[in-house]
Amino acid sequence: MAATSNFVLGKALVYFLTLFLVVLCRGSVSCYGFGTFGFDIHHKFSDPVRGILGFDEVPQKGTVDYYKVLVHGDHLIKGRHLASDDQTTPLAFYPGNDTVQLGGPFGYLHYANISVGTPSSSYLVALDTGSDLFWLPCDCTSCVRGIRSGDEITEFNIFSPNASSTSKKVSCNSSLCDLQRRCPSQTSTCPYQVVYLSNGTSSTGYLVEDVLHLTTDDSKLKGVKAPITFGCGTVQTGSFLEGAAPNGLIGLGIEAISVPSLLAKEGYTSNSFSMCFGREGLGRIRFGDNGSVDQGETPFSLRETHPTYNVTVTQINVGGTDANLEFSAIFDSGTSFTYLNDPAYTQISESFNKMANEDRHSSNSSIPFEYCYVLRPNQTSFEYPALNFTMKGGHVYPVKESIVVASDNVGTHI
Repeated sequence: MAATSNFVLGKALVYFLTLFLVVLCRGSVSCYGFGTFGFDIHHKFSDPVRGILGFDEVPQKGTVDYYKVLVHGDHLIKGRHLASDDQTTPLAFYPGNDTVQLGGPFGYLHYANISVGTPSSSYLVALDTGSDLFWLPCDCTSCVRGIRSGDEITEFNIFSPNASSTSKKVSCNSSLCDLQRRCPSQTSTCPYQVVYLSNGTSSTGYLVEDVLHLTTDDSKLKGVKAPITFGCGTVQTGSFLEGAAPNGLIGLGIEAISVPSLLAKEGYTSNSFSMCFGREGLGRIRFGDNGSVDQGETPFSLRETHPTYNVTVTQINVGGTDANLEFSAIFDSGTSFTYLNDPAYTQISESFNKMANEDRHSSNSSIPFEYCYVLRPNQTSFEYPALNFTMKGGHVYPVKESIVVASDNVGTHI
């Protein structure tokens, strides 16, 4: 969830824009890292999520309604801005590595269960590469305390510094305090406010320090209590009251206040992390994952102001035909689809359309994609052009799932 902030610099979180294809880029590779702290992540409509939260009334996977909900979540909940041309010891969350992408009232974000404080209490937090601050609902006057699904209510823990023996407030003289101008004195408690791109969405409170319970991501599973500075969110507004990140949010951004940065500064991990998104919404994240020697690489294109996980695409290949179109894109852990600006969008969509063998579906406002094709009754196979991105540095990124197959009450479309 991208943020503009009085506390941390804002992030824009949209990737490439594709309205004719769903470019999820999710392969069937293993989601296990290279000796890091990590945890599993799951999709919003996965079976584990349905079981944990009791969600039954979700769109059937593969239907047009299913993909409409994903697109709607990207545009309405996320409020993204498209990118412009400007451009140790491994650890995992305790008690487990599971993460999950949740839909419906949870805003279509990836979540993980984390443990904080002494004694420890658990929180279902959203994972956001587009902002930096980790915050929890905390002694709040405006927050979500539970979510109802049918007759079931999922209740959330609310953090309280007074209930944790290891919690302490962060003073205004801390290097992590961005709102020192609002402090009556250097020894006062540091306030924070993060305003996100979604209209009217924010989190406000003060900074605290407490322990984040981690474990080594290996067979020994040694427990680690890492001191972490985070926001005690007393007031949440906007999408946070409507379900998106109702129980807290972990910032995975580049700034010094983000969780990966804090873990690296304290020497718990190297200054890196990886995220793997498997099928059915299952996945993992690992702090301190430095990758493998045989994997492709591309450099970040960091800006002095508002640094984000910006990468550069130098070439697009559709069906074997290259187009040299250099543009920047932002890595987003929370958006369901890949998005492109023009001229890249027009180049890909028109090239794909020329090579498509199936009949193009007529324009339909109920389908959230511009380019859609109709499959014949009982048709079980079809051909479509491969899509590849060449990244800055020369490595080719093959898009493994450049289309989706969706069905409605009329027929099947791609």
